[in-house]
Amino acid sequence: MKTVILAGGLGTRLSEETALKPKPMVEIGEMPILWHIMKIYSSFGFNDFVICCGYKGVAIKKFFLDYSLEKSDVTFDLSNGDVKYHQKTSEPWKVTLVDTGLETMTGGRLKKVEKYLDDETFFFTYGDTLTNVDLSNLLNFHKTEKKLATVTAVQPVGRFGKFDIREGVIRNFQEKASGDGNWVNGGFFVLEPDVIDYIENDSVSWEGEPLEKLSKEQNISAYKHTGFYQPMDTLRDKLFLNDLWNSGSAPWKVWS
Repeated sequence: MKTVILAGGLGTRLSEETALKPKPMVEIGEMPILWHIMKIYSSFGFNDFVICCGYKGVAIKKFFLDYSLEKSDVTFDLSNGDVKYHQKTSEPWKVTLVDTGLETMTGGRLKKVEKYLDDETFFFTYGDTLTNVDLSNLLNFHKTEKKLATVTAVQPVGRFGKFDIREGVIRNFQEKASGDGNWVNGGFFVLEPDVIDYIENDSVSWEGEPLEKLSKEQNISAYKHTGFYQPMDTLRDKLFLNDLWNSGSAPWKVWS
């Protein structure tokens, strides 16, 4: 089963990092956030990836070109150009990297990789978000609901503290309030191949017309996830995720 990952956007809200590299290559610990996302999927046995490149996509290609080399002992036979790998320790990943354009919208990127997908159910997600969602349960839920699409719905934590004020006196302070109670798009979709027919061209945003049409048709289900979920939209987000990783308590590290 394939996993499609969006990795082509400009990442302008994280310009401190993305001036030099694509957003999915921004590091958490010493590895790109894209690697962390792939490790999540791999821990559930999903190892076949299609990555939608765009802005500075060559950096992603170079990363995977060098990745197996860095993880292995290797012999170079300079007389004939042969390369022999020994004791490979890299993950059993198959990675297809596709240039989907610099200005292409999220829906258009998905449509551009259609030819690399099998005619079967696939995962689809963003290249900048970490979670501890149970992907096996998500897939089983999708199969049970029998819709064209399933989205992981989350309730993001509020960025500011919350007061409980009664008669002008603060009775309680919650440092990280649970937001306004609304469920929002958390990414980590499961999709049927027919959803690509809802995308007309490069200028279509996946979050726009396709999701709106699927909703009107009642052809998209919501898998509610109440565990860890954190996008990396800003430098503050990056620092927060790095603090979790460096402390050894990263909730998304579901692999051993």
